[in-house]
Amino acid sequence: MKSSSPRQMAVIISIITSLISGITQLILDYPMAQSHLLPLTFSAMFIFISIYIIVYYLLNSFIFEKINPIYKTIHNLNIPEKDLRKNLEEKDILQEVNEEVLIWVNKNTKEIAQLKRMAEYRKGFLGNVSHELKTPIFSIQGYILTLLDGGLEDSKINRDYLEKTEKSINRMISIVNDLEAITRLESGELKLDYTNFNIVESFVEVFETQELRAKEKGIELRFNTNYDKPIWVHADKEQIDHLISNLIVNSINYGKDYGCSTISFLDMDENILIEITDDGLGISEEDIPRIFERFYRVDKSRSRNAGGTGLGLAIVKHIIEAHNQTINVRSSLENGTSFAFTLRKGKKSNK
Repeated sequence: MKSSSPRQMAVIISIITSLISGITQLILDYPMAQSHLLPLTFSAMFIFISIYIIVYYLLNSFIFEKINPIYKTIHNLNIPEKDLRKNLEEKDILQEVNEEVLIWVNKNTKEIAQLKRMAEYRKGFLGNVSHELKTPIFSIQGYILTLLDGGLEDSKINRDYLEKTEKSINRMISIVNDLEAITRLESGELKLDYTNFNIVESFVEVFETQELRAKEKGIELRFNTNYDKPIWVHADKEQIDHLISNLIVNSINYGKDYGCSTISFLDMDENILIEITDDGLGISEEDIPRIFERFYRVDKSRSRNAGGTGLGLAIVKHIIEAHNQTINVRSSLENGTSFAFTLRKGKKSNK
């Protein structure tokens, strides 16, 4: 049988003390009754105390045995039974279990809500991936079936269909590569390789690679002024080049025909602010908070026709956050869009 806590012992001692005090007062008030009442009184007191102690310990043990498993389950204590019993004996068991139940309910309610959100997110994500891959797969299937049905011998269509098949394959590769990139960024597997480099040169390189795409729409890629001196930043050049390419492609896809995409830089003491502005369709106010979500498209049909994967801006956001920097967007319908992000200022490269 377990020992009583200090509070329980105090109650028992108080009861015994009261009984002894009452008997003593009775004897003092009625001396003649000592010979008759004293043995009977002490016998009654002994029986009363014995019954109280037995009932108390039986009831307390019953409550302890019933509450103990509940407390252990909820609290998930990895301690020996002896230590657990000692911990519970020093506390108000029912109050302690009540507090643990409330904590457990609150914690698990939040976890269940989070799991539901994650399940919905995974469901939506898998649906988006399936939808994005379905289009090029069906296109490839259609081109190949046409070629197998005799088109391969037709010089007017065989090369054209093979080139279209290649474009669909390249789109699938782009989707897979973007998914791999965003997975590495989110999981923290990507280790940034910080170097000092000239951000102006990075934009010039991207301009050259996207020149044909821009010419198809008559869009001019330009700087807002002549940056004849290097602007050094300290970042992972490969990732920043990827980021710049995504933003430039986005400005071309959503820019108006025969418009322009303008790049500007602003010295902000410790950081460099880089801004990419187009004069295209713009983004509605309700769409702006969601543009960095995976596969979210402001103009679904238009961006798919342009070959976008729907992951470009999500990757941009993750790259910026991996550098502990920020990116913001300003836009309104028919007035174009401006993406502005910061990078830590660097020093002149020794290369």
